[in-house]
Amino acid sequence: MEIKGTAVIAIRDYVKSKYPERFNEWLGTLPEGAKEIYTKAIDASKWYPVKEGGIDPTKKAIDLFHNGDYEKGAREGGKYSAQKALTGIYKIFVKAASPGYIIERATRIFATYYQPCKMQVLSNKSGKILLEISEMTMSDVVIENRIAGWIEEALIISGAKNVLVGFPKSFTKGDAVTHLDISWN
Repeated sequence: MEIKGTAVIAIRDYVKSKYPERFNEWLGTLPEGAKEIYTKAIDASKWYPVKEGGIDPTKKAIDLFHNGDYEKGAREGGKYSAQKALTGIYKIFVKAASPGYIIERATRIFATYYQPCKMQVLSNKSGKILLEISEMTMSDVVIENRIAGWIEEALIISGAKNVLVGFPKSFTKGDAVTHLDISWN
């Protein structure tokens, strides 16, 4: 499985922005494969192996800055990524669109960040959406929670309140698919 360079850049920039004084420490803790990616220029249009480009560096950041709380730390990274991605003209669009529409669009966006990956809406009711992620050949709690954090922040930017994102099914729990149960006011 692969992760797009734009997501790799977001992980690097999250650490650099939130923990600038410890950025080099983080780089030094990365396994060789991840270090090879993060110590060179990252190409936003290139695909990288998801373990070395996404999972390992995210886990190292969480170990250093979130006391190993992979769910919380990954969601924070996902929120940061959404804040950066949804700026300028995109932020105006997100604020003008309904939360349901934002999630419908997100299903297409995530295929541009992870491959292979298929995301579809299983149900869309007022204030509640159920998404399904399938076709991921490698998943991890940090990948699933980065996606959950991104979705949560996108909904908050759109004006939604009391956003909750849960996982009734998950690849990481041994299920054949991941379901994201999303609700908001």
